[in-house]
Amino acid sequence: MTTTPLRPRSEVRDLGLAAQGRQRIEWAGREMPVLRQIRERFATEKPLAGIRLVACCHVTTETAHLALALQAGGADALLIASNPLSTQDDVAASLVADHGIPVFALKGEDNDTYHRHVQIALDHRPNIIIDDGSDVTATLVQERSDQLSEIIGTTEETTTGIVRLRAMFRDGVLSFPAINVNDADTKHFFDNRYGTGQSTLDGIIRATNLLLAGKTLVIAGYGWCGKGVALRGRGMGANVIVTEIDPVRAIEAVMDGFRVMPMADAAAEGDLFVTVTGNKHVIRPEHFAAMKDGAIVCNSGHFDIEIDLKSLGEQATEVRDVRPFTQEYRLRSGKSVVVLGEGRLVNLAAAEGHPSAVMDMSFANQALACEYLVKNKGQLAPGLHSIPEAIDKDIARLKLASMGVQVDSLTSGQIEYMNSWTSGT
Repeated sequence: MTTTPLRPRSEVRDLGLAAQGRQRIEWAGREMPVLRQIRERFATEKPLAGIRLVACCHVTTETAHLALALQAGGADALLIASNPLSTQDDVAASLVADHGIPVFALKGEDNDTYHRHVQIALDHRPNIIIDDGSDVTATLVQERSDQLSEIIGTTEETTTGIVRLRAMFRDGVLSFPAINVNDADTKHFFDNRYGTGQSTLDGIIRATNLLLAGKTLVIAGYGWCGKGVALRGRGMGANVIVTEIDPVRAIEAVMDGFRVMPMADAAAEGDLFVTVTGNKHVIRPEHFAAMKDGAIVCNSGHFDIEIDLKSLGEQATEVRDVRPFTQEYRLRSGKSVVVLGEGRLVNLAAAEGHPSAVMDMSFANQALACEYLVKNKGQLAPGLHSIPEAIDKDIARLKLASMGVQVDSLTSGQIEYMNSWTSGT
């Protein structure tokens, strides 16, 4: 008689790193008071009791606090990495050793390992999926249709993932509700703008030790992430150029004081290039050919497709590591192009990702979105749903209170005026 081998309870780099991870998780928690309060309530109320949950996220100190909140809420949670270079191995070890949370994540894992972990996640037969980029959800729809009836819903907090979910719904294959965490005000106004802005430059500086002052920084995309990188880049003395396809965003960049031009023109001017579009091949062979010798390119979008690295490799006569997470491509023309973090998220490949204070609100949205899905099981139609405004505002209130900041309240007369159409000038 043959038996199916049991999958391992976890796959992490080294459980011996748990003590180091535990200390770093504790440090991050100092800046995450909102999620701490949610975790304390979850521990009492158990809103996720009996729920099998899979989280495909960057395995960082901040994500650890989300996982602990979900566990406190009663969820049977399993965690996999959403990006091969974003895993913090000591954090993964601590979650397994100290908290018994199954984690399948290795910094530097190859694509085969990543896709195997996605299959392991689906073997968990989740009722709720927390996704970064919607790979788990897409794989479920394409390969595990027999499990669709078990799904209560999914939550997604990346722009790339939301684009994919919209496409799934348009094609008629998204048969369950998906909560658009990415567009919550307490997520994209802060995580995308301030988090991406600071952490992207942090990753660039750690990888290169580059002085930004006086450099020409080209930013592809002026969404909330691009705005954050542009703001921080200018603050450090860089001359910022923005490339865009959206005329409204292009006007906004101009009004914000930045030069706007096509990538074909910016390629010859830039010293440093950052892509934050969520699209593919934003920097292509013709752009590499026009760049200065030694130009540096990196990506802060979710997937590693924004820079056409395949074509760059085909043009190169030599590729060599010059610093950690820094590769120099020597081209047949004699010029070189430097790529950071293998074209993956530079803020997580070469640094630690967003500051904890920002992720406090983002992961509060994730935790409360899961609770919302469970409370409204069977009542939400298939497709994308926004985070309820009440949840968004509650998170903002909790964050303000933790910062010692108070705001005004409407008077009864103001409430009456706001609800009346008869009062005017």
